[in-house]
Amino acid sequence: MCEANVKQRTDSEDFQTPNIFAYFNRNFFSMQQKKQKIHFIAIGGSVMHNLAIALKQGGHEVSGSDDEIVDPSRSTLAQHGLLPDTEGWNPDKITPALDAVILGMHAKVDNPELLKAQQLGLRIFSFPEYIYEHSKNKQRIVIAGSHGKTTITAIVIHVLHYFKHKFDYVLGAKVKGIENTVKLSDAPIIVIEGDEYLSSALDPTPKFIRYQHHIGLISGIAWDHYNVFPNEEEYVKQFDLFADATPKGGILIYCEQDSMALMIGKKERADTLELSYKNHPHTSDNNGQFFLTNGKERYPIKIFGSHNYQNISGAKEILKKIGITPEQFLEAITSFEGAAGRLQKMKEYPSTSVYKDFAHAPSKVKATVKALKEIAPSRDLVAVFELHTFSSLNKKFIPQYKDSMKAAQQQIVYFNPAKMKDKGMEVLTEDDIRKAFAAPGLLVFQDKTALENFLLQQSWKNKNLLFMSSGQFGGLDIPALAEKLQVS
Repeated sequence: MCEANVKQRTDSEDFQTPNIFAYFNRNFFSMQQKKQKIHFIAIGGSVMHNLAIALKQGGHEVSGSDDEIVDPSRSTLAQHGLLPDTEGWNPDKITPALDAVILGMHAKVDNPELLKAQQLGLRIFSFPEYIYEHSKNKQRIVIAGSHGKTTITAIVIHVLHYFKHKFDYVLGAKVKGIENTVKLSDAPIIVIEGDEYLSSALDPTPKFIRYQHHIGLISGIAWDHYNVFPNEEEYVKQFDLFADATPKGGILIYCEQDSMALMIGKKERADTLELSYKNHPHTSDNNGQFFLTNGKERYPIKIFGSHNYQNISGAKEILKKIGITPEQFLEAITSFEGAAGRLQKMKEYPSTSVYKDFAHAPSKVKATVKALKEIAPSRDLVAVFELHTFSSLNKKFIPQYKDSMKAAQQQIVYFNPAKMKDKGMEVLTEDDIRKAFAAPGLLVFQDKTALENFLLQQSWKNKNLLFMSSGQFGGLDIPALAEKLQVS
């Protein structure tokens, strides 16, 4: 069994207790809040709309606005009776009767609803500020990293749920068996996926710092969010600040196989427990089944790839500090199917499989392509990547994608130049993209129908197909396309 390296032990006996749940159950007190009237500015955000649902389920009166709401947010809000009647901003919704306004990052400083709330002197929270206010008397576990944080958070949530522990959570993706992606209750502990992006238009502090963690984890660091952090140094600095925010008696966990995380994790910090982790021991058989190993024992798992063996170890170290034994962890992890949208198998044929992944940053794209090639080395891999985020569409940032898909036999990039014009960005050319990726034979598509027709015309015998994006490929119906592939 791979054991974490202990760098420095805390002086606090409480954080050395094997079962942190017992400590916080003794010391936790519940704030009995009155039911509140809460308005969301930019309710359509991926996490914002889930917080709105959680608060409504908690008995609060919730309203919201946004200038654009798309699925899955639109359908989910409608299902819970929270979809605004019309899109757009309506200052008339901002009244003195509101107890709080929660401001999403999508809203700008000149948002008319925000200006009205400020004029009335209402309490205005960013998303992370509100989560902190609700959980200031809980033990807060925050998982950070440019990549891997969603999966690590999802594993921790899955294992705690498996053993029926009482806990709250904030997660960026769905997990099978877990309702919604935000839960707020009187539980003594909260597990939070910590984003390095800014808190709101009024607060340029990275979200993960606002949560004020007791246990923090850094999975890995690779420059992202070019629109906010214009150079790598400034981006990395945010993770250093996160690590420095670990309190006395707190715990910082980091991946020793990531050079940036290792550099930050090894830094001396007074009275904290600092732990490193690396790939969990693993093996596989000739049938494509993957196992975690513990001595001679093998435990079948449903996720794969070197990055996921790191994610598994990171989650395991967190759980050891809150009362889950290594044996319990190995029992629970066998039923974990992954976070929704993370290397999700869309269709399987005898000699072809189709996958979709949320990968969008260079490090994520590289890890995903590598993992999928590793599980089927005898099959050709066709990797299709959408340039969708501000960073990926930026001419100065896009060279970071060099060699990110080199493990694939066919590399394809899709982007929509009309979207770039709408955002006021300098439109990339196909030559810009080919030069940035430095991939011989790279194909570039600007039209989703042309991309779909190309894929349907190919023979898919002994090939795997991988789609990667945080977007929707211009509305491409990937499940329907997967059903129509020529696989014979």
